[in-house]
Amino acid sequence: MSFLLGLTGSIGMGKSTTAQLFMDRGCKTWDADSIVHRAYRKNGVAVAGIGKIAPSAVSNGAVDRAELRELISKDANLLPKLEAIIHPLVKADREAFIANNPKSILVFDIPLLFELNSAADFDAVACVLSSYEVQKSRVLSRPGMTEDHFQLIRSKQWLAEDKAARADYTIDTNSYETAAQAADAILEDIKKRQKDA
Repeated sequence: MSFLLGLTGSIGMGKSTTAQLFMDRGCKTWDADSIVHRAYRKNGVAVAGIGKIAPSAVSNGAVDRAELRELISKDANLLPKLEAIIHPLVKADREAFIANNPKSILVFDIPLLFELNSAADFDAVACVLSSYEVQKSRVLSRPGMTEDHFQLIRSKQWLAEDKAARADYTIDTNSYETAAQAADAILEDIKKRQKDA
């Protein structure tokens, strides 16, 4: 039986780096965002469905993410329609990942884990946390990111403190060292839980 660890946190809080720490320690990781990126690529599984609800967001057989973002910012009704296409595809991919990796500690990098009410799908949830200053600096260093877009993304996510309060584990990502120590402690605890089960 695999142990399913949900890994979440707000934008720029260090989820990707933390997921890599778990990978370096022998865990297999699944990344929700990469599944969505794959679904949006040329001939991806989401392209036809998105073409029906937002035709201008599809060009050359792929989803234009910038155009899709623009359309969503102008039409509040579009996001639930998009989610109805994407969420089932992501869930199916996650279930296949679990089925293909029995008897492992599996880490699931899901930014909106709490927002999507999926905490109950995991044996435990770890939340990454950093200061607002560190978060903002990380996000604004990304190509094409603006202060306005950063604030828009933050407005759609729960407060980091609220996520941390619901998580089984928190990971301080203000430095690489604190994140690595937390990953080690979490894995030690999981292995103990598996032995005691």
